[in-house]
Amino acid sequence: MTDAMRAAQPVTNRRVLRIALPIVLANISVPLLGAVDTGVVGQMGAAAPIGAVGLGAVILASIYWVFGFLRMGTTGLVAQASGAGDLAESGAVLTRGVMLGLAAGVVMVTAQALIMAAAFRIAPASDTVEALAREYLTIRIWGAPATIALYAVNGWLIGTERTRSVLILQLWMNGLNIALDLWFVLGLDWGVQGVAIATLIAETTSLALGLYLCRAAFSGAQWRDWARVFDRARLHRMWSVNSDIMLRTIALQGAMTGFMFVSAGFGDVELAANQVLWQFLMVTAFALDGFAFAAEALVGHAVGARSLAAVRQAALRASVWAVGAALVMALGFWAVGPFAIDLMAKDAGVQAAAREFLPYVVALCVLGVGAYMLDGVFIGATGTRDMRNTVALAVAIYAAIIWWSVPIWGNHALWGALMVLNVLRGVLLAALYPRLERRLNAAF
Repeated sequence: MTDAMRAAQPVTNRRVLRIALPIVLANISVPLLGAVDTGVVGQMGAAAPIGAVGLGAVILASIYWVFGFLRMGTTGLVAQASGAGDLAESGAVLTRGVMLGLAAGVVMVTAQALIMAAAFRIAPASDTVEALAREYLTIRIWGAPATIALYAVNGWLIGTERTRSVLILQLWMNGLNIALDLWFVLGLDWGVQGVAIATLIAETTSLALGLYLCRAAFSGAQWRDWARVFDRARLHRMWSVNSDIMLRTIALQGAMTGFMFVSAGFGDVELAANQVLWQFLMVTAFALDGFAFAAEALVGHAVGARSLAAVRQAALRASVWAVGAALVMALGFWAVGPFAIDLMAKDAGVQAAAREFLPYVVALCVLGVGAYMLDGVFIGATGTRDMRNTVALAVAIYAAIIWWSVPIWGNHALWGALMVLNVLRGVLLAALYPRLERRLNAAF
């Protein structure tokens, strides 16, 4: 099916699920890889390799997470180009995104000494763990160009509603990584270096596979139409969209990191309890991402096709499914959460603390839907300045609540602040939605 044919399709429940479900399935494999990495190095019989792989992975993930703007920005721009039937611009957006990702990765490789120095200053570790983590990072950093460029590839696939290809790509990358982990570490006894080499191979081969899955973008000469690729107006628009999303992402990353930093001040028990419950929130995020991505693609297509009615229909249908999924997850956490907590933590104090704060997770499943889905709508419509501004305001209020209330009410205040953050993100974007519609209507 061509992009033009996809754009002409009505926004049906089936179309929403066709986009969303492969993303949800793809996301399931992400925590599985982390578990295998930990389990494999755990067979080495020492704590230091586990800590080194975990620390090294967190350092890179924190940097890569900032580059999430490349995935989101590419999705919105490609979806709009596809909705308008502009294959040339769709291919050019992919070329710009991949080139930007490769360049950013090269900068990371070049600056690896500075990155490691800063990372170990912020998160100091024992001499043994730091030495092993440096070995791990020295190998994995070479995958940065491929990893960051993959954000653009995934953005293009989502923007053109090829989410089955996203699932294939994710299964290849994580499946190959797991297989090589087992071979290199348990079979060849390469230790921490084996884990790093496995990930490096998985990342680089995944970029090659991803570009193959994007072959429709390369079917003509549009992807190397350098006059279009480097057109000043289009580059300015791409920079505007991506810089807004980047600043928004940095603010959210600061808020999430701050949650764990503040948790550490409550002592080992409540920190561990919050860490357990955070895994539940990650499950919620992975599931709702599927419907948010569907909103990005469908709203972007509608904007490209200059149909305000289709924008509304896309936002509504995707959101209805997201609310349904959130309610199911909330009920699931309420019913089986205590048993899951007991499986994840054997310490009685941690179990009791996690059970005490579990209702916040249940509530956040539902209260966070608005933020996820309106993010998707605004990304599809490239209303990224509104996203940036509302997140900045919401995070500032979140930080103020923590500063004022945590000394009084402790962990309850911290979870309450997180609820306020998510609700505010949705409420503020909802308040700006009518203005977004007016802006789109004027552009149409």
